Amino acid sequence: MKKTRLLPLVLFFVGISMPIYAQIEPDYDSVADNVLFRKEMNGAFMIHTNGWGIEYRIGRNRSVFTKSMLEFDLLEYKHSKEIKSINPFYTNTRSYIYGKLNTVYMLRAGYGEQKLLNRKPYSGGVELRLYYFGGLSVAFAKPVYLNVMDWDTTETRLVIKTEKYDPAQHFPDNIYGRASFLKGFNELKPYPGAYAKISLGIEFNNINQNTKLLEVGAAIDYFAKAVPIMATQKSDQFFLTLFISFGLGKRYD
Repeated sequence: MKKTRLLPLVLFFVGISMPIYAQIEPDYDSVADNVLFRKEMNGAFMIHTNGWGIEYRIGRNRSVFTKSMLEFDLLEYKHSKEIKSINPFYTNTRSYIYGKLNTVYMLRAGYGEQKLLNRKPYSGGVELRLYYFGGLSVAFAKPVYLNVMDWDTTETRLVIKTEKYDPAQHFPDNIYGRASFLKGFNELKPYPGAYAKISLGIEFNNINQNTKLLEVGAAIDYFAKAVPIMATQKSDQFFLTLFISFGLGKRYD
């Protein structure tokens, strides 16, 4: 008789507890998302202490907190002594860098790891990542061409010629302005080397499949031969840069 009276009471508590349990039960779909997305790719725009660059990375999970990654960087490198000049005696002239021999671009290809410092909650939040990379680096030096003024004795008039910058012949009084950006690409000279990079990233997107990454770090490039940039400055083999980048990407399986 007592069991018969207790049965409705037990069923009542079971009934009200099921909705409560359903509310606090973890979202297994979200958990599965984090487990299944084993690969990641992202692209980023970078500003560094001597110019700008773009970056592309792909990676694969080795464990919950470690990811192996490949990265590719393309950078423009400017010398710290570069100062823009302009010919003040003529209008509509293009600015130029007096004393600049070469425009330098760097291409990097490397391997590294991402270490997860904290795991982001399934509902979203901030994830801290430590990156370190190393690999091959190549600097490409593109000679600077200028539009220079020259006196044509046969026609007794001033003409504008496009010439490769020569510090022994070109001075502020005969430089009209810089030449076309495309001039000199057929004369690119490679300087092979190596690089190492370390950085701290903050991933803050609430959607697990997509990534938004803010990153700060430092990189050092070493080249077998000194890379000439400025005629009036010593050429360097070591290039140290600090950088900040912002990237977008996605996780996938």
